[in-house]
Amino acid sequence: MIRIRTFIAPDDQTACEKFIVGHRKLLEIYGISKITSNRHDWVDDRRTIVILVEDTDTKKVYGGARVQLVSEGRSLPIETAIGRYDENIYHMIAEDEQRGGTCEICGLWNSREVAGMGIGSYILSRVGVAITKQLPVVSLFVLCAPITVKMGLRLGCTVERELGNNGLFYYPKDDLVATVMRMTNVDDLSRATELERNKIMLLRANPHQFLAERGPKGTFDVEYDLAIPNAGMWQKQ
Repeated sequence: MIRIRTFIAPDDQTACEKFIVGHRKLLEIYGISKITSNRHDWVDDRRTIVILVEDTDTKKVYGGARVQLVSEGRSLPIETAIGRYDENIYHMIAEDEQRGGTCEICGLWNSREVAGMGIGSYILSRVGVAITKQLPVVSLFVLCAPITVKMGLRLGCTVERELGNNGLFYYPKDDLVATVMRMTNVDDLSRATELERNKIMLLRANPHQFLAERGPKGTFDVEYDLAIPNAGMWQKQ
């Protein structure tokens, strides 16, 4: 069975290493090496929450994502990626941090073994939004490839048109386009589709549950284990 669990990065170094190796292999397939979310300094950062997709029996990792909280002295990947093109990203993140905190969903990937199941295109981003309820944030950012913009809209994010060329940047290569998306209030899901809103609320209400998920390749069972262990002082009360 597939399990999706969350943890603070330094609390499971072995899983982090599996995450890094799998993500790197996928990027290499597409000839991408210079991508800010593929740096590994997050492994020792307690303000990095990892979402891991794994087999419950073999512990084989099929994909994952990260939710990166703002850390003192450490930029969010989106700042490093587009800050040199548009400095307004720094001001926008600083403003949201002052409003109550912000984060970035980044490093999202899935292996070819689970391609077509909807894990990378739907489930991981949905989980990323769901777990923000446990975090000291009011907003979230995400830098989307063209194929994931539609999912961002389904979740209730909007294109941040004040940045770049109406939200668009050439990244991570000159022939690839990335879109900056933002959810200004993670507690307000009114912009999300009814289906996504209901799924997010279900995961927030019950972080540990078993669900039958339906993807393009059919139905499969998933164990969700989304209560972040050892979240400590920065968890929402």
